[in-house]
Amino acid sequence: MSGRRTSPVVPLEKVPPADTSEYRPVILVVDDESAIADTVTEILSRSGYAAMAAYDGQDALETALITPPEMLITDVILPGMSGIELAIAIKRIFPDCKILLFSGQAVTTDLMTNARSAGHHFTLLTKPVHPKELLQRVQASLRPHETHVGATVG
Repeated sequence: MSGRRTSPVVPLEKVPPADTSEYRPVILVVDDESAIADTVTEILSRSGYAAMAAYDGQDALETALITPPEMLITDVILPGMSGIELAIAIKRIFPDCKILLFSGQAVTTDLMTNARSAGHHFTLLTKPVHPKELLQRVQASLRPHETHVGATVG
């Protein structure tokens, strides 16, 4: 005996195919309150999105580099890196990523004003966000741009 182990070979036709029946936009949800991040992620997942949770800006950046999001939903007030700083970093890496910010704190107004004066325009939702409003905003943001009747696409 050579001491070499061999694994059984599974024929390719016996490997179940990946579920590619429906496209699911990737959404990264970031909140330092894990109950909020996890709840929003669950709501989005049950609504047909591929949602992932992160609990701080650094974790969110690392997650985004592994699985690029089409949308970032982040709390503005996070430990270390603010949600606005995170949104700016994500937009630099993934320019087409849509951004939704949410916050329940008054200090957010100053941060949003500073971001706007630096040329960054983000949508802000006030916590608590009703799931129906959240889903409407997500759907509207991710909706593909419709072409005008008679327009040529090429």
